[in-house]
Amino acid sequence: MAATQRIAAGVTVAAVCAAALAGCASEDGDARRGAHGSKEGAHGVRQPGAAAPGSVMRPIGDGSTAYTGAQPHQPRAERLKPGQRPPQFVVFSWDGAGEDGQKLFSRFRKVARENRAAMTFFLSGVYMLPEEKRELYRPPGHARGSSDIGFNDERGIRATVGQLRKAWLEGNEIGTHFNGHFCGEGGGGEWSVEDWKDEIAQAKSFVKEWRTNTGLEKVSPLPFDYDKELVGGRTPCLEGRKNFVRAARQLGFRYDTSGVDEQVWPEKKKGLWDLSMQLVPVPDRDFETLTMDYNFMVNQSGTTTQGDPDRHEYWGDQMRDGLLKGFKRAYRGNRAPLIIGNHFESWNGGAYMRAVEETVERVCTKPEVRCVSFRQLADWLDAQDPRTLDKLRTLKVGESPRKGWGSFLSGRPAPAPKGVPGAPAAKK
Repeated sequence: MAATQRIAAGVTVAAVCAAALAGCASEDGDARRGAHGSKEGAHGVRQPGAAAPGSVMRPIGDGSTAYTGAQPHQPRAERLKPGQRPPQFVVFSWDGAGEDGQKLFSRFRKVARENRAAMTFFLSGVYMLPEEKRELYRPPGHARGSSDIGFNDERGIRATVGQLRKAWLEGNEIGTHFNGHFCGEGGGGEWSVEDWKDEIAQAKSFVKEWRTNTGLEKVSPLPFDYDKELVGGRTPCLEGRKNFVRAARQLGFRYDTSGVDEQVWPEKKKGLWDLSMQLVPVPDRDFETLTMDYNFMVNQSGTTTQGDPDRHEYWGDQMRDGLLKGFKRAYRGNRAPLIIGNHFESWNGGAYMRAVEETVERVCTKPEVRCVSFRQLADWLDAQDPRTLDKLRTLKVGESPRKGWGSFLSGRPAPAPKGVPGAPAAKK
């Protein structure tokens, strides 16, 4: 089974989360929990890639990864036409993605397939490293072989490799949540640019060398070149973003999602798309919180991950309805992409897993909604006219164009309605 994950302790982390302004990617609990089955299915929506996986197979390094052609099921990024209303993008993403006894990775692959969605899975590199090889990890500012989350074992790595392979072939993105998940003192907030580069290099190496580190020679390789696949990530506890962005830009990353923002259109900062998570309403409360399961939990049961069982259903409904409120004000308003982050955890009886699943089911099949990965969103943003994006960024949270999208993005004033001064002359 995958290694036990532990919640990050410390007054600072708890306080920041309680203030609902940080996405504290902290994990706890025994990995041996209830399983959910996974059944293969077809999206039937997204456009296929240029090459069928398996038609090309070029092993990379020790064969842990391989080039197999263009990733399948990728949408074509098209520029908005003048006056065209933008689609409503929604990104569902997962910190510390790995398959353990809960089988939440396979569960949400199935949810994505059944609801025409792609997702981003941020892999923690140490989940690809067996416990007995932990000394291979040299975390910045910490003792060799240390980590604030668990390492893995052969069974857990085999299961995680299988889920990563299938997820990528189904069109999802594999990003990074780095390695040891250090927060607070000695954590990413204190790391230099060179420290972040080293952490990223190690995260890549554990993915590119899992065969050597486990001896699992008969397990099929991951079907992608991770040096090219990896274009973005989310820092643990959203710490150290300033130096991480500098390192990421030098390493060719395209986006970062380690920040907190309102529901407005994103922009490039320091050469990377700032695809921060966002603040959404908390139903029955007079404040907003971050679009992440951990932050809803802290505002409901504090840092206790298994609070009052009688409140679990309500807490799950509260998160789901908060995400739906955020979705609706974007969908009916400025159409800013909605960015959501989560963990594969059964906190408060799995309330937040149910909340996310029900949100996916309710939004991803709506007209003009595209549930995409961060990479796919970055592709679309890069394809747009910069002037169009500048215009979109003038819209405030929940604000729709006063004269409609046709006028707002047409590049010219809309004609006055017929029968009023300035109206087009009637055709004879």
